[in-house]
Amino acid sequence: MTREEKSIVIKDLTTKLADSSNVYLADISGLNASLTSDLRRACFKADVKLMVVKNTLLAKAMESTDKEFGELTGILKGSTSIMLSETGNAPAKVIKNFRKKNEKPILKGAYVAESIYVGDENLDALVDIKSKEEVIGDIIGLLQSPAKNVVSALKSGGGKLSGILKTLSQREE
Repeated sequence: MTREEKSIVIKDLTTKLADSSNVYLADISGLNASLTSDLRRACFKADVKLMVVKNTLLAKAMESTDKEFGELTGILKGSTSIMLSETGNAPAKVIKNFRKKNEKPILKGAYVAESIYVGDENLDALVDIKSKEEVIGDIIGLLQSPAKNVVSALKSGGGKLSGILKTLSQREE
């Protein structure tokens, strides 16, 4: 690869890293062509971009962005694949589901919403991170719950209240 080609790859990676708020680094080495294809298909369905990258080029791209990747540049050894997603937990879910039948991919590290996770032991914590849409849904559900309780109490109490008023008005007559 010529210097010019490397420069183009670094610029492309820098743009992708800058545009994505969630970056996962994984090791998919050892997967045969069929399993790699299955993993790519699973990533596509989950709206996760999967790319195999050269460590040196990725390190230079990480340094070129405004983001602070911290310890992640230190784990760029061996085979590295990058997974980019707009949803914080989507790549973690893909990895976890894929590993039900395979030993790989192994999570090397992740940059999720400006937080850094290093090591495969963080996979379960990353799966449990809620997406922005899930948090908004939870908040809306919590806000609607009290309103529903008040409305149902008024509906059920309204019948009782009107019955009591009717009985009282009949007694007065």
